[in-house]
Amino acid sequence: MKLCVKIEKRLDGFTLCTEFETAGETLALLGASGAGKSMTLRCIAGIERPDSGRIVLNDRVLFDSAQGINLPPQKRRVGYLFQHYALFPHMTVEQNILAGAAGKDRAARQTAVQGLIERFGLTGLERRRPRELSGGQQQRAALARILASEPELLLLDEPLSALDEHLRWQVELELADTLRSFPGGAVYVSHDREEVYRLCDTVCVLDGGRSGKKTTVPELFAAPASVGEARIAGCQNISRVKTEPNGMLHCLDWGVTLRTARPQKESTCFAGVRSRDLHIASGENEIACVVERTVEDVNSTIALCRTPGGGLLRAAFSKEEWIALGAPHELTLSVDPQNVLPLME
Repeated sequence: MKLCVKIEKRLDGFTLCTEFETAGETLALLGASGAGKSMTLRCIAGIERPDSGRIVLNDRVLFDSAQGINLPPQKRRVGYLFQHYALFPHMTVEQNILAGAAGKDRAARQTAVQGLIERFGLTGLERRRPRELSGGQQQRAALARILASEPELLLLDEPLSALDEHLRWQVELELADTLRSFPGGAVYVSHDREEVYRLCDTVCVLDGGRSGKKTTVPELFAAPASVGEARIAGCQNISRVKTEPNGMLHCLDWGVTLRTARPQKESTCFAGVRSRDLHIASGENEIACVVERTVEDVNSTIALCRTPGGGLLRAAFSKEEWIALGAPHELTLSVDPQNVLPLME
């Protein structure tokens, strides 16, 4: 399976410019709320029409503004799992799945539907309507309906966000099995970094209306290249920098100069440090701070530290470590040069 997307669409306040290719993997689209992630899915599915560009799935042109091609959703062979599943409320589970298998003869439809009911653990629920199902059962029914149509591509729009914490883990495991067994690829939208790390192979970040370079999920989290990627990867400390020789970065917002062991580029203009990578001073990249306040998390204590340049650093300590420090008013932090991230805008 190969999907090629290069589209533009004018939205309120900005123009969405999305460009990426996939080849059978599960690709995550990440970005802040309103970045255009769901809109990109809707354009691929044919629900929304881009202003310009081209979408090609397995050598079939789904959309081409120059050639005047815009296939309707039912001809695209794309399965779209909405955030709230969009099951037909007046239909039973079996009828919903049968609706997805439209186009086959009756015997083939019944055989396909029975197989999907068994595969997704819906046996005994065939006569129930969506309102009589749990969130996890609704999602399984929606996935079964999508797969009944034999799509070439899956589009998943925050598929776990409507579930409570009790259900998420089990449903995520079931979704992971579905993605692994599906012969085509998938495009996956989520705000949950850990969920994306577990379920997806590659990632494309939407920032400021534009898509970044596609990369592997481990690479994004280990070595984000831009400010947008760093924030998505969970880096909460970012400063403007002036680059200096020998891997030195003068961090303007923090008022300190840090050494990075990572390669810089001419376009490097920010530095990032993850809160978990800040430690009590060990001799290199020291930052003298005043602790302004602390925030208790479930498993850690977050210290908000004022730096010499007036900026704030967020440092995470285990509760035991913070108690052992005696809840100090002043701290000298340090960060390993390997954990200082040189970033583009």
